[in-house]
Amino acid sequence: MRGPTKTSRLVATVLLGAALALGGCSDQLGSAPAPTPTRIAFVPKVADIPYFQAMNTGGLEAAKQLGVQWSTVGPKTVDPAEQVTIVRRLVAQKFDVIVVAPNDPAALAPAIAEARAKGIHVLTSDTDAPGTQREVFVNQASAEGIGAALTDALMKRTGGTGKYAIVSCGPAAANLNTWIAVQKEYTAKHYPEAQVVETVYAGEDQDNATNLAKELMARHPDLTGLVGECTTSAPGVAKAVREQQKIGQVFTVGVGTPQSIKPYLLDGSCSESVLWNVESLGWLTAWTAKQVADGKPLLPVNKVNLELPAVRYDVAAKTVLLGDPLLITADNVDQFKY
Repeated sequence: MRGPTKTSRLVATVLLGAALALGGCSDQLGSAPAPTPTRIAFVPKVADIPYFQAMNTGGLEAAKQLGVQWSTVGPKTVDPAEQVTIVRRLVAQKFDVIVVAPNDPAALAPAIAEARAKGIHVLTSDTDAPGTQREVFVNQASAEGIGAALTDALMKRTGGTGKYAIVSCGPAAANLNTWIAVQKEYTAKHYPEAQVVETVYAGEDQDNATNLAKELMARHPDLTGLVGECTTSAPGVAKAVREQQKIGQVFTVGVGTPQSIKPYLLDGSCSESVLWNVESLGWLTAWTAKQVADGKPLLPVNKVNLELPAVRYDVAAKTVLLGDPLLITADNVDQFKY
């Protein structure tokens, strides 16, 4: 039998080369890099306080399950200029979505507009920036619900009468100012024998809140209540009542994270904390950011996960609502680990 001819060997070589070439192309196609995950940056009002740490925990957990990247970059102080600088740096780093809890919405408006002009999505969470180009606000609870709950919790202790003062945080914080407006209106309507005598601002500084609360008690010797409007002032006003030995004389309520307010709930210097599941707020924020980045419409009712099966979206206000506020007391405070 004759062996392969020179021509047949040449044809075989060509065919083998073609097969190898095709195989190489197939391998290259098969090893194409995976698409880059959506990059989400969260800018809280201030870094390293328990409330925003809990939001970050929820955001990170959501990121694992949703396949996105989540980063938190917070300012060291509540200076609006520092927050603006961070947002502009994130724009330069070309994040897909920037989520902000604004200290001063007006100060942030130009930076938000710059981000949108470069195709970067901008959301607000915890605190809104009305009048800016933000696309969606992830709201923890309605202003009416929070304001009414704070007022009712305090009036339950004072018998619906007396004078109370409010220790808030930043004077330009839109969410806090809206809650305060609700409290004043709700008090006048439902508790005509009670009166809001003064509102002061402590920044995000618990020690400052304690000092301001002591000054309020000195200025108003007949004061019967104090409201800590944010998660640093809530324990701050309770500490002031404890240190002034006025437990049972001046009652406090506030928006306090469970573990920071727990010692004051246990000794009675704080009566109740009005809050929401902060980790769930972080989860919802990450989910909403991904929906927006993916171009998926938000529905009137959204199934986010098993714990958030019916999250509502107000299309007119462009607002996602986590749900109703929670009342945290000495009896249930240990259900929350943050």
